[in-house]
Amino acid sequence: MCNLLITIFTFLFLVQSSVWGQATNDLGTYGDWQATYWKDGEGICTMMTLPKKEEGKYSKRGDVYAQVVKNKGSKDTGVVNFVAGYIFKDNSEVNVLIDNKHSFVLFTNKSTAWAQTEKDDAALIKYMKLGNTMIVRGISSRGTNTKDTYSLKGFVAAYKAMNKKCQ
Repeated sequence: MCNLLITIFTFLFLVQSSVWGQATNDLGTYGDWQATYWKDGEGICTMMTLPKKEEGKYSKRGDVYAQVVKNKGSKDTGVVNFVAGYIFKDNSEVNVLIDNKHSFVLFTNKSTAWAQTEKDDAALIKYMKLGNTMIVRGISSRGTNTKDTYSLKGFVAAYKAMNKKCQ
């Protein structure tokens, strides 16, 4: 759990850092996924994608994406998170459905949804590797329901590139 928190806080720091674009190494685009290595301390690998379709009765929404983050040298499978482009409703959950077969419930914190445990991250990644389509449903602090549809095309190749760099 401590490793997860370090990954989360390090990534959030990097997102807001003014050197964001200065210390990166593009690991490639694989289908609909982009893999990147961020040189900060020991290094962090990320892979991310944008939704193919965003649904909901909202007037304005920020950046929306799915991401897997891994610290260089970490033995875990990676940390999955979804950024909604809005603040989630307090104490709400996000539902993830892969190929209409495998469902997951994630907890929310401000505008991001996370798996509950490393074991949940590993299971989510396992089915993301096997899947074609992923649907992510959430509810904003204003009560707006959203449904974002992601392609999993290229997930396996991006995941391999990320793990090769951050093994």
